[in-house]
Amino acid sequence: MSSSDRIELFVDPGTLDPMDEDMVSLDPIEFHSEEEPYKDRIDSYQRKTGLTEAVQTGIGQINGIPVAIGVMDFQFMGGSMGSVVGEKITHLIEHAANQILPLTTVCASGGAHMQEESLSLIQMAKISSALYDY
Repeated sequence: MSSSDRIELFVDPGTLDPMDEDMVSLDPIEFHSEEEPYKDRIDSYQRKTGLTEAVQTGIGQINGIPVAIGVMDFQFMGGSMGSVVGEKITHLIEHAANQILPLTTVCASGGAHMQEESLSLIQMAKISSALYDY
């Protein structure tokens, strides 16, 4: 099931205000494998899924109650936890905490791929810090 399908199931129609749609992963370590270059893989999945990243985040309503929601999409590189995924989730958590909104996330990730692991760990540390700050 795609992240858009899951959002449609959860969120009241027409209430989702997406966050951080313009954030996209870069390739700061210029990772190359025996497969196609990482940047080419990202571009391919963006075209294939219509998403910029493996997670969609935003503010919507569930049964009329405002909520912060993050939904991962396994169809985008196996829901890979790239640097931007962690940043988007961190921003969502911080926004929910600042606005005193309930937060729900749907995980559909295969984990962090080798080329993204160190960047993901930095973002996950930010998430942990954001949670303890509130």
